[in-house]
Amino acid sequence: MGSAQANGRVAARQPDDPLPLLHPVPHGDGDTEKIAAIRHHFARIMEVLGLDLTDESLRETPQRVAKMFVNEVFSGLDDRNFPSITTFPNTYGYGEMLVERNISLHTFCEHHFLPIIGKVHVAYFPGEKVIGLSKLNHIVKHFARRPQVQERLTVQIAEGLQRVLGTEDVAVYVEADHLCVAARGVEDTKSSTVTNYYGGKFREPPERRGFLEAVGQS
Repeated sequence: MGSAQANGRVAARQPDDPLPLLHPVPHGDGDTEKIAAIRHHFARIMEVLGLDLTDESLRETPQRVAKMFVNEVFSGLDDRNFPSITTFPNTYGYGEMLVERNISLHTFCEHHFLPIIGKVHVAYFPGEKVIGLSKLNHIVKHFARRPQVQERLTVQIAEGLQRVLGTEDVAVYVEADHLCVAARGVEDTKSSTVTNYYGGKFREPPERRGFLEAVGQS
């Protein structure tokens, strides 16, 4: 027995000593296992930061964060959560541009895991089918619910719409504020980032210009 223990004291943990487990970390791909593992590791992060997990306000934070990660903000990592999409035959022969403006965007920067907040404008030229309008929002939300960079997110939204609609004639415009820019590093709260994607007819200047005018970016 070490001298510290012999004197009735517990030896201080050294920096390289493994942290004791709060509970066994299960292995598996199910959401329950993911939540348990994240809860354990996030609790360790909080402890390393010096936070007191016996505090009433902090005690359930690891569980809250784990459930939020798996069930909400990163649920788009599971392709099984892709929204069920309703499309309808374009029996009325509508062939002009359809625009959905100002779709709310909330995602997380994959470099610092800080929020990206903004809005998305999408448009398409209907072919043989049209889509329920709320499904446009659901597609944006699905791809936003994973750690992202804005460039990839823009392409994923566009390609998801093209796949569902069966047409290349899709445009996406994303404008967002990045908290990894505003809250750390350069700490610039005034700048925003714009990305866009133009497919099919939207590669032609008149259609692209019409889209930008419709979303107030002309």
